[in-house]
Amino acid sequence: MTGVNCVKRIVTEIAVIDVTKDGFKLIERAPGVTVEEIVKATEGKLIVEGDIPEMKL
Repeated sequence: MTGVNCVKRIVTEIAVIDVTKDGFKLIERAPGVTVEEIVKATEGKLIVEGDIPEMKL
């Protein structure tokens, strides 16, 4: 059993992505990883707005 609409944020080794009604919204990127690399690695619709900051450790 899974819950519908229960995941709001995805954190991976390359990015932090929010789950929205419009698709996946890129919030932060890992140090040294480009937005283009994240777009290529993401199968779903990825929303990229403005300058995407690097994750803070």
